[in-house]
Amino acid sequence: MGLSVGIVGLPNVGKSTTFNALTKAQNAESANYPFCTIEPNKAIVPVPDSRIDALAKIVKPEKIQHSTVEFVDIAGLVKGASKGEGLGNQFLGNIKETSLILHIVRCFEDENVVHVEGGVNPIRDIEIIETELILADIQSLEKRMDRLQKMARADKKAKEVLDLAIKLREHLDELKPAKTFSEFNSENFLALNKELNFLTAKDVIFGANVDEDGLLEDNKYVLELKEYAKSINADVIKICAKIEEELVGLSDDERVEFLASLGVSESGLEVIIKESFKKLGLISYFTAGVKEVRSWTIKNGFKAPQAAGEIHTDFEKGFIRAEVIGYDDYIKAGGENKAKELGLMRLEGKEYVVKDGDVMHFRFNV
Repeated sequence: MGLSVGIVGLPNVGKSTTFNALTKAQNAESANYPFCTIEPNKAIVPVPDSRIDALAKIVKPEKIQHSTVEFVDIAGLVKGASKGEGLGNQFLGNIKETSLILHIVRCFEDENVVHVEGGVNPIRDIEIIETELILADIQSLEKRMDRLQKMARADKKAKEVLDLAIKLREHLDELKPAKTFSEFNSENFLALNKELNFLTAKDVIFGANVDEDGLLEDNKYVLELKEYAKSINADVIKICAKIEEELVGLSDDERVEFLASLGVSESGLEVIIKESFKKLGLISYFTAGVKEVRSWTIKNGFKAPQAAGEIHTDFEKGFIRAEVIGYDDYIKAGGENKAKELGLMRLEGKEYVVKDGDVMHFRFNV
């Protein structure tokens, strides 16, 4: 789908450790000093989904394939990043390419892990990052305003966009993110954002990186973070990056047992993956055959031909119809044949909007 999640935060908050665990691969170097991550690391991560396992139990395919989300580990930002401090301009450019931000915030004390700002303070850390993102947005906007001023003399539409840009600049100057701008949903803002891809217009999920004790009971740092996140309508998901790394390589049964011993039923990173998928506006539909049971990623609202196009462009071009069985109906019937016998399979045309969990076959002609 070409959508990705950028992992950001100050140096030494646990971003690369989180990335290592998230991707089940130690390909983002973790070290106890700033700027250990120089190039952005990218990884395609499967979305945990018990439905695909339930389908596989019925179909018994040769292989299964989950929907995926791309995560990008972006090197630690510091004060002055928008002016190039700590290779900041390069890293800010990397964030621009992502669709959603996962902001890792340190919410634990450990004298053995240095903090770039000298001590643990989640709200201060968030404000440092957000300020740099806002300053970077101001720079992008100013460059565009220079061109708009020249165009506005002869172009009425350019004058409208310029007027909005001036208001937006005033808003950003107050160190307020673009997503709280009063005209955020206006046609002119959306057009401007499509061009400039404002960093502070992106949705944010906060990953509260805690120690083992913080997993069961919210510590004071997590409580502060949750209160702040509530004020800006953002989500907070607790993780213990250190423990998530320990889960790497364990079998499914061992993972369940280990998590149970910690008093939790699901890993924080599993929650993050699923929530990121949802925040990106994505859903899954399934194809189920003996060769493969597969989950396909589409944007919520896609019609049947667009969904078919995710398998192959020919499927979209030559789309005739879709054979659709709802997931619950498929499971209750115990498979495709029985679902057909019970009249649970529907034939849908080009205007059908695919629902999350639909089990589908496409008929096409090229």
